[in-house]
Amino acid sequence: MTMIQMRRTAAVITLLMTATIFGCKADPASQRSSEIDLNAAAQQARQRAASKPAAGEGAIAQNDGRPVIACFGDSLTAGYGIDSEDSYPAVLQRTLDSAGYRYRVVNLGISGDTTKDGLARIDRVLALAPAIVVVEFGGNDGLRGLPIASTRTNLDAIVSRLVPTHTQVVLAGITLPPQYGKAYVKDFDDTYHLAATKYHVPLLPFLLKDVYGVQGGIQPDGIHPTAQGARQVAKNVLSLIQPMLKK
Repeated sequence: MTMIQMRRTAAVITLLMTATIFGCKADPASQRSSEIDLNAAAQQARQRAASKPAAGEGAIAQNDGRPVIACFGDSLTAGYGIDSEDSYPAVLQRTLDSAGYRYRVVNLGISGDTTKDGLARIDRVLALAPAIVVVEFGGNDGLRGLPIASTRTNLDAIVSRLVPTHTQVVLAGITLPPQYGKAYVKDFDDTYHLAATKYHVPLLPFLLKDVYGVQGGIQPDGIHPTAQGARQVAKNVLSLIQPMLKK
């Protein structure tokens, strides 16, 4: 790792854990604890994933005939720190059910995943033959100060594997704090716009719109949505996929 990457990594970890950025207060000790907890959670999630059947295989075995909406991402999709039934995919499922839509929402989120990890799991998504895929990756790339070129390459590869299957793809973006550097943040944000434009897919520029800065929307770690925040995330996603839905 270069000195620039080390500085970027240190900066973004500090910024993402700082209360003034996200409207949540946390003392230095709790910030260090959160970072340790997040790393441990990511490792545990990977271990659980390795010990279970591929997500696509398990989901196909439980197929009930409804078209699948695959929510494919990292901890923001998985529902880190909240009950599984409070994750945004679970909320989305209940919302669709109550509105009379017959879709099966599958949560394919794994905490700690980067775009590279997501690309490694793409076959599991394709195995579901989903009608819609909501792709949400990139936050962990930025958190770790990974080169933007690599993030773009991986995200492009994910979308390029999905589009030819006639799956309707939706990109959900994440941004970084402005203190991370104007040029870096712009390049990071442009990653999602470039992929969306290239493949002509809808883009939700910021998955956590109306979650950050809203009281009760974010957990004490300053990163992940609470159950309340996840309900808003589900609304954000639904606003983009609703035109694709059929009753």
